[in-house]
Amino acid sequence: MTVWLFLHIAGCVLFLGNIVTAAFWKVRADLKGDPAEIHHTVKNVMLADAVFTLPGLLLIIVSGIVMAVQAGYGMSGMSWLTASLVLFGVTGLLWAGILIPLQKGMIRHSLQSVRDGGISASYKRVSTLWAVGGTIATLLPFVILYLMVSKPF
Repeated sequence: MTVWLFLHIAGCVLFLGNIVTAAFWKVRADLKGDPAEIHHTVKNVMLADAVFTLPGLLLIIVSGIVMAVQAGYGMSGMSWLTASLVLFGVTGLLWAGILIPLQKGMIRHSLQSVRDGGISASYKRVSTLWAVGGTIATLLPFVILYLMVSKPF
């Protein structure tokens, strides 16, 4: 159980750490307003998702399933575990269905901004949508973390 718990916590650190850090660097690049820096940053946000967020996600899922089975947690009724899984699913849908396509759009529009020499309205629109969706997709895992640690019900 100790190895699985370590892997679960390591997955949480990778997952949460990257989503917060990526948002931090993207906001800083947007505030600076340099199209080349913004383009570089949004490309690296996508890369960091592949290098850190996805492996963290896989560690969370695999280790969580193993620990839940070993502990004999049931999936019937509402508990901290079922609430966490529902929120985790919503987060995954936001990430895969909305944020990744928006990130691809930010890369495309930021490249056009570099070519045009100024931040385009289309980049600003996609970036704003990413910020809203990203905020929700970042807050939900912190709620899940609270549920995991406190197991309130």
